[in-house]
Amino acid sequence: MVKLNKIYTRTGDDGTTGLVDGTRRAKHDARMEAIGAVDEANSAIGLAVVALEGGDHAALLTRIQNDLFDLGADLATPGEDFAPSEMVLRIVPVQAQWLEGRIDALNEALAPLTSFILPGGSEAAARVHVARAAVRRAERAMTALAGAEPVNPAALAYVNRLSDLMFVLARAVNAGSGGDVQWVPGQNR
Repeated sequence: MVKLNKIYTRTGDDGTTGLVDGTRRAKHDARMEAIGAVDEANSAIGLAVVALEGGDHAALLTRIQNDLFDLGADLATPGEDFAPSEMVLRIVPVQAQWLEGRIDALNEALAPLTSFILPGGSEAAARVHVARAAVRRAERAMTALAGAEPVNPAALAYVNRLSDLMFVLARAVNAGSGGDVQWVPGQNR
């Protein structure tokens, strides 16, 4: 159980922040960049949830928001042992597999793509597209971190699938409100 009575600790005033194992890192460290990008993606997903005004799509994203907190905890736990335990949160392969199932279910009801699409359409779909872009930024930060130190492979797979899900979800939201906005190559030459 998490209990936060005091929000400020002053321990970060020196430009560092603490990780789960007790070590401290510079706030601009690659691990902290990845954690921050995941937090930004989670916040963008929260805006999409509000725009969806309830329903199955909002519930799907709310579940994902909980997974993203797990992902942040995973990233905040450096090391090479990616096995979850009672005291250590790790993303596990079944979480990415669950996303794949949702992608397949959503995509099954959509018309095949005949063009690239522009991020837009309805306000809710546009917010899902913004969240998709934030998830991709988190993925870039995580892969940059993985180039320097170990990162849970299941976490990398999860964030990759999540960006795919966000794309398909935006299309599904637009399918119910006028369809995708298609890219017209060279339209303004």
